[in-house]
Amino acid sequence: MRKAQNWNQPCPNTECCQYGHKNQGNIRCIASYMTQSGKRRIFECTRCGEQFSETRDTVFFDLKTGEDKVMMALKMILVRVSLTNISFVLGVKAETVLGWLERAAHKAEEINGVLLNELPVTVVQLDEMWSFVRRKVSEEADGELESPSEANDGRQWVWLSYAPEFRLILGTVVGPRTYETALKLIDVTARIVLGIPVFFSDGFSTYLQALVACYHTLTTFPRTGKPGRPRKPVKVPHPDLVYGQVIKRKRQGRLVKVTTRIICGAKRLTSLGLTISTSLLERLNLTFRQSLAPLVRKTLSFSKERTHLQQQTCFFQAFYNVARPHMSLRVQLTDNIARFEQRWTQKTPAMAAGITDHVWTFRELLTVKLGHVP
Repeated sequence: MRKAQNWNQPCPNTECCQYGHKNQGNIRCIASYMTQSGKRRIFECTRCGEQFSETRDTVFFDLKTGEDKVMMALKMILVRVSLTNISFVLGVKAETVLGWLERAAHKAEEINGVLLNELPVTVVQLDEMWSFVRRKVSEEADGELESPSEANDGRQWVWLSYAPEFRLILGTVVGPRTYETALKLIDVTARIVLGIPVFFSDGFSTYLQALVACYHTLTTFPRTGKPGRPRKPVKVPHPDLVYGQVIKRKRQGRLVKVTTRIICGAKRLTSLGLTISTSLLERLNLTFRQSLAPLVRKTLSFSKERTHLQQQTCFFQAFYNVARPHMSLRVQLTDNIARFEQRWTQKTPAMAAGITDHVWTFRELLTVKLGHVP
């Protein structure tokens, strides 16, 4: 009888008392088998008797294709290679690559859900990038350039919330440039950050409505005793809400003037000593456009479905946060270093935020089992 060991594998049975917990002495290896990618183990939970494969709850579970080819395809997605070119180079169908992308996006959502939780963020920068899905003008737009909120084609935007102090991407949403999408981005961000941070964005007016809808207090009015219905409560910005905008003026496509304005929370903004800026997020936009083929300007590699664009942005978010060292976050080891010795310690945004302690490998990104928070 093989004894239970700490295999760093959580029990996947939701009805088990050790569900989602690692290294509790309840997992033992009972068998092994060979695949194209090498030897794999089969584990058993001694508490509930659940048997599961080593690759269960990973991107590679129940795949007949070798892991190296799958990782190569997913890496190519992150370096601006179109699906058509990936399928040509690897000799697989585009639908197969999309299936792998769906698995990777699902794993990225799991990572974001566990790691991005109650972060002590001071400043959040908001912005959106223009793109389009299937066609440049939506069939439901009725002659308008912007797509309506219910449209899944035409002009779509990649919405981002960003913590510049950690260089951490907090949330990504793909949708039309409407209030509903802005509210979705703010809701995603509010579930991640702790308290009410300071928000900076461009001059898009719907951000203020979305922020007030999420961070507000109700102002009630007493009854007057006069005929008619009483006045309904009004939502006003929360006293701790700070929101500033960066206004850019262009002439013939060229930037001529940049101004800033404080929409609410001027007193708190002054006490914090912060400057209204979205420059780091604007630089992140360039990173996105240089990394994902559908976001390249004047491209033929645009997404055919909005879901596919959302999956790519979500997958890139997780990769950027935990597996891609950021140049501005690296730490110099010491001043007196020999010529060929290592001079810097690399750090990722997740390490700067204190939610991981090392740079993840690409395979770790696809196979990690974080367990479940009880």
